[in-house]
Amino acid sequence: MKPKILTTLATYSRQQFTSDLIAGVTVAMVALPLSLAIAIASGAEPEKGIVTAIVAGVLISLLGGSRVQIGGPTGAFIVVVFSVISEHGYDGLVLATFMAGILMLIAGYVRAGNLVAYVPEPVVNGFTIGIAVIIATSQAKDLFGLAISDVPAEFIPKIDALWLARDKLNAIAFVIGLATMILIIVLRRLAPRFPGLIVAVGLTSAVVALVDLPVDTIFSQFGALPNTLPIPAFPEISIERLIELLPSALVIAFLASVESLLSAMVADKMIGGHHRPNAEVLAQGFANIGSALFGGLPATGAIARTATNVRAGGKTPVAGIIHALTILLVMLLAAPLAGYLAMPALAGLLILTAWNMSEPHKWRGYMQTRVSDRFLLFVTLFLTVFADLTVAIGVGVFIGLALRLRRHNVAIENDWTPPDR
Repeated sequence: MKPKILTTLATYSRQQFTSDLIAGVTVAMVALPLSLAIAIASGAEPEKGIVTAIVAGVLISLLGGSRVQIGGPTGAFIVVVFSVISEHGYDGLVLATFMAGILMLIAGYVRAGNLVAYVPEPVVNGFTIGIAVIIATSQAKDLFGLAISDVPAEFIPKIDALWLARDKLNAIAFVIGLATMILIIVLRRLAPRFPGLIVAVGLTSAVVALVDLPVDTIFSQFGALPNTLPIPAFPEISIERLIELLPSALVIAFLASVESLLSAMVADKMIGGHHRPNAEVLAQGFANIGSALFGGLPATGAIARTATNVRAGGKTPVAGIIHALTILLVMLLAAPLAGYLAMPALAGLLILTAWNMSEPHKWRGYMQTRVSDRFLLFVTLFLTVFADLTVAIGVGVFIGLALRLRRHNVAIENDWTPPDR
């Protein structure tokens, strides 16, 4: 359970530092708009995403079991976070994140990290696609500039509310969101190593500010962003609150562990390395405790940002630490500029993230798998969208393990490739 950074620093060189520095700054430029957008989509204040990227980003890289893992807030948590905030308030989310961190510490110390291989892949695929559907629909309001004061959290009522508000469409907002999406795609294809996300969102937001277009921005919706980290504080704890939030904490712990370990597996394939799963789970535990103490969101290893780090030349966990410190520097020196980011631009960014999260290039392959795997994927997908993520994961894992017991002689396969988000 030794952190990878201790191994890499033993032979660390100036050349490696140069590579890590370039990669860390590059990933920070990708992570900054994503962290803001994820926080807003989760129903939290935008600065919570930045705080999470800084605090959890440092801890995951400092204590983790992967050479190149990048941690922070991710799209997979949007549904969970939004639900917890709606039901228990933001203080409830902070306590649930703190509890999840403790659960992950326990899991790491009992060496439960290896158990991720037994989570059925159709379950992971099903709830990932389901989360992508929910994220995309949650961004429709900002993408189309719809004037809706309260969008329901449930999927069907949300679609009804969006449809009823179709006459209030803001064409300018839609053009800004669409232009952002097109710019991101073009820049990604022309210069894959270039941090096109921040450039695309920055350019379209600059147009909104300079021309004074009637489009919502972070500042118009949330006010000025703070330029300092909050003072750490323990969440309020009571027996009743612990019992009430335990299911949410279990879901956060499960999702953070699974996504982080899958991300580490992807990184291993890209660099030809081998991560330490139990050290990674421990790092996620400390990162979520740290994020909660600073009032941040749940955090995990981010597949897209980890892949970006590798492609940009990241060699060791130092790159992840530099990524977090770069975001901190931006927060300290340029927080007011983030207030000009246009909401439709961030919505377009998240819709593209949701599309790539669903890995559409794999859909045909899913349809060619055995009938039981397809059934498991669709059950998990349906329950994620129309019921609840907790139910989806619980039912999916239960059915999946039951099917695995029937096929106990079938080898466990983990064929994951990095999504180009």
